[in-house]
Amino acid sequence: MKDFRDKVAVITGGASGLGLAMAKRFAAEGMKLVLADIEEDALRRVEQDFRRAKIPVIGIRTDVSRAQDIERLAEKALATFGGVHLLCNNAGVAPGGAVWENTLADWEWVLGVNVWGVIHGVRTFLPIMLRQDGECHVVNTASVAGLLSVPNMGSYCVSKHSVVTLSECLFHDLQQRGASIGVSVLCPAYVPTGIADSERNRPAMLRNGQRNKTAEELAREEALRHAVSSGRVSADQVAQVVFDAVQANRFYILTHPRIKGAIQTRMEDILMERQPTDTSSPGG
Repeated sequence: MKDFRDKVAVITGGASGLGLAMAKRFAAEGMKLVLADIEEDALRRVEQDFRRAKIPVIGIRTDVSRAQDIERLAEKALATFGGVHLLCNNAGVAPGGAVWENTLADWEWVLGVNVWGVIHGVRTFLPIMLRQDGECHVVNTASVAGLLSVPNMGSYCVSKHSVVTLSECLFHDLQQRGASIGVSVLCPAYVPTGIADSERNRPAMLRNGQRNKTAEELAREEALRHAVSSGRVSADQVAQVVFDAVQANRFYILTHPRIKGAIQTRMEDILMERQPTDTSSPGG
C-alpha cells in the first residue's frame, strides 16, 4: 500500500499493546480505524481518545475465536466506512507450560484466539478486499515463537507456527490470482505489552479448575512476565516497522535482528537432520 489517507484499517486486539500502537501509527497517516478487542472498558477508553483527537474510529467488542463476531465486525466496518483496506489480525494470548501439562481448555483457548482468530479474519475480510479490486494489505501477528520451538511454550509455538504458514500460503494464493493485496507476517520477540497477563481475558468456560499452582509454574509465569516487561523494543517501535513493511510490501517482519541467529540454527537443525537445539535464551 502506498496511499493510506482515508483508507480503513481493521485491527484486532486494538485496545492495548501492539494493536493500539499500530492503530496510532496508521491513524497518523490519515486512516480510519475499526478497533476490535475483547476488553470492553479498554476499548471504550481508546475509542474516546481517538475521537477527541478527531480520528474517525469505531470500537467493536469482539471475541476473535467466534466466527460470528468477526462477521459482525466486518459488517460494522462496511456500514460505517464503506470498505476495508488494511487488516491486522493481531489479537493473541500466551499460556505457558510443558506440552503434556496444558489442559484441553488451554489448547482450546490459545488455538481459538491465535489461530482461529486469524482464520476467521482471513475468511471474512479477504473476499471483501478482493471485491474492492484495489490496493490492500493483511498483517498477521505471529511471533518469533512461530519460527522457533522453545521449551514450556508448546501450545503458543504451535499457534504461532500456524499463523506463519497460514500467512505464507495466503501470500502464494493471492500471488497466483494476481491480486493487489499484500501480506505480512509479524514475528517480534519480547515487547513490553500485556500479553504475559492475557489470562485476564480467558473466557469463563475455558478456565481451568481451581488449584494451587506449583512453585515451578509460578516461577515460569514470573520469568515470562519479566522477559516481556524487559523487552528493549517498544510497541511504538514495532508499529513503525510494521508501517514500513506495509508500505514496502515486505512479507517477513522481524523486529529483533538478534533473533536471526536462533532462527538460522533451527533451519540448520532441520537441514542437517540433527536434534533440535534449545534456542530459548536469545530474545529482545
